[in-house]
Amino acid sequence: MRAERTQAKQVRAVRTRRAILEAAAVVFEDRGYGAATLTDIVKLANVTKGALYFHFDSKEDLAQAVIDAQVIMHAPVTPQEFRAQEFVDVGMVFSHRLRHDVLMRGSARLTLEQIGRELDRAKPYQGWIDLHTALLVQAKEHGELLPHVDPSEPSRLVVGAFAGLNVMSQTLGLDLDREISALYTSVLPSLVVPAVAARLDTAPGRGARVLHGPDGPPPCDCSPPAQPPSQSPPAPREPVGATAPAN
Repeated sequence: MRAERTQAKQVRAVRTRRAILEAAAVVFEDRGYGAATLTDIVKLANVTKGALYFHFDSKEDLAQAVIDAQVIMHAPVTPQEFRAQEFVDVGMVFSHRLRHDVLMRGSARLTLEQIGRELDRAKPYQGWIDLHTALLVQAKEHGELLPHVDPSEPSRLVVGAFAGLNVMSQTLGLDLDREISALYTSVLPSLVVPAVAARLDTAPGRGARVLHGPDGPPPCDCSPPAQPPSQSPPAPREPVGATAPAN
């Protein structure tokens, strides 16, 4: 009985922490770091401030957890015939999740903001770069890359371009999925041998197909967007992961 009660408490604690993170992501996305308040976050999460402080020491600590979730909560890389396809899938899946997962959107805004300089915004960038580089290293070992390609250079280029395209798409009202598709279509011929490049799927909607299959996505199992505060206007193998801070 004691073990069951302990387990039940742990489950409730995990759910509470997740609710706080999602509420924080909504408020941070809506207002930015500077204007967000813990009062708004606990109201949206329907928890007490005591519950929030049990999990997070401060607004800074909470914002950092939202930022770190960007890489930690990314879906594992699904094994494909080509490692170069897995390289593409990382960005296409993230593009899909930005549309459906409020935690990813809040994290992306905090990462791009300049307010709150005490926050460590380098972690998600480095985490994505490490993940992309690891996949391209494997692609090169399998003979999929052109001989001159240094895996670290295109990894930094793609991560930086993704961040810029995300901002531009929001500003101009563009479809991020199509912009990321165009990025890979443009970049891959300079990285991948032609025989492999011709067989890669870079079309819009690739992220949804990876997560949900070729027949289209069912109701998304990503985090559903919460309502803003009322007062606010081949053979399976071990997936490659990136080292990033715990969420």
